[in-house]
Amino acid sequence: MLLLKNIVDSYMRKVEGLKEYCERCLRTERWGGSVVLMVVDAAFTSIGLNYFTAVVPKVELFSKRFVEPGLINCLNNLAEADIEILRSVWRNNRSWSIAKNIAAYLSSLGYSDREALRIWASNSTLEEWRGDPIGGIKGVGLVTYQYLRMMGGVDTVMPDKIVKRVINKIRLEAGLNPVTDDLEFIKETEKIAYQTNYRPIELCWMTWLIQSEGETIRMSKYAKLLPKI
Repeated sequence: MLLLKNIVDSYMRKVEGLKEYCERCLRTERWGGSVVLMVVDAAFTSIGLNYFTAVVPKVELFSKRFVEPGLINCLNNLAEADIEILRSVWRNNRSWSIAKNIAAYLSSLGYSDREALRIWASNSTLEEWRGDPIGGIKGVGLVTYQYLRMMGGVDTVMPDKIVKRVINKIRLEAGLNPVTDDLEFIKETEKIAYQTNYRPIELCWMTWLIQSEGETIRMSKYAKLLPKI
């Protein structure tokens, strides 16, 4: 256990200040508190492109073109938006279908956007994700489902390829077997977090932000951007 703690600590020291970003995520305050942008972010991220170089610039463009002028300032607006108009920002129809269907479900709950996302997330479960109203949307895989749960206040992890690669590397360094099954991976990573006195979300974000781009890790390279998103 001490070995595992020391290994995880060595990774976490590379991303000092991470806790603030994680707490903002769990408070549903990313993207200035815009749930519309959080949903668009999740939908764009779902197709697997580089988050910082592909997804973030397009979410920012969407915000400037539609959110800031007041054209799409709530989930209901997003649900009813014309895909052909939205494609001027992001051409992938699958992403927009995901975003619009998520927005339609959340806006149907009868709460404010923030309350809707948080209430849905608090009632969602990992084990029953496929039967969930959002988990059942075509194109929403477990990674996107977990991402939305995190932004809705659930302290958990996403089983994406980067997270799995880094966490399984940590497991190997600690003499533990890697975990490939996504559901088992989430549960085992949550256990590691609790055993090492970190939050699951902190381990998740750490894996993304220690990645190098050029000669700099993302935590440093995007230091000015991270507080905004």
